[in-house]
Formats: sequence, C-alpha cells, structure tokens
Amino acid sequence: MEIIELSLVAVLLVCMALAAYAIGKHIAKKGFEDRIPEIREDAISQSKAVRDGQLNQHMAPFLPDFPYNHTEARFMGEPIDFIVFRGIDGRNVSEIVFVEVKTAKSQLSDVQKSIKSAIQGSKVSWHEYRIPNRD
Repeated sequence: MEIIELSLVAVLLVCMALAAYAIGKHIAKKGFEDRIPEIREDAISQSKAVRDGQLNQHMAPFLPDFPYNHTEARFMGEPIDFIVFRGIDGRNVSEIVFVEVKTAKSQLSDVQKSIKSAIQGSKVSWHEYRIPNRD
C-alpha cells in the first residue's frame, strides 16, 4: 500500500511541476509579447541613430565648419573615421591628423581612446613593408 501511495504522490508532484512550468512559460511568453512594440521601437530608433551617424561621418568633410581641406581627408570608417594628410594636395605633407566624427552625445569607444592616447603619447611610427620577390 505504501508503494502505491508514494507512486501517487510522485505522479502528483510531477504533474504539479509540469503545470507550474507550463504556466510560467505562458506568463513569460505573454510578457514578451506585450513588450514587442517597445522592443521594435527601440530597435528602429537605434538603427536610425546608426544610419544617421554613418551619414554624418561621410558628410563631415563637406560641412562648412570642418577644420581641414576635404580633399586631404581620407575616410577609414573604423576604428577612426578620417586621416587628414595636410599638404598632400601640394605634394608635401606637413601634418597627419586623425579625425573621429561624433554626433550628439556619442562617446569615444575604448579602442578610440587608446588610439588617441597612443597618438598623444607620440607612439606613432613608420614601417615600410616590402613584398618578397617570388622569382
């Protein structure tokens, strides 16, 4: 008789656990479904911000207050937006300037901060790499 009672208790506990799991899953799904419009709106907003930022990056050299000659700016995009070779139009580069374009409240990334630090610390060098002849 004890085995039957224990079996019934075990079956009852398993049924209760399955019911609790199903109820929890339904509640979580319902909560997620209720947030779908909010999640979509946030995704669209972030997408617009990225698109606008990329457009601004490409247009920056053509804006009236850009402090360098747009013909001397070379777009990189990542990790720094532009490298300006001052004087390259006259075939005599007098300065190389790294330019990062930011809009609104955007901040430098950690990598950009490290690049800025390396430049300001004069940790910039030149290396000429020659591809070996394959004769």
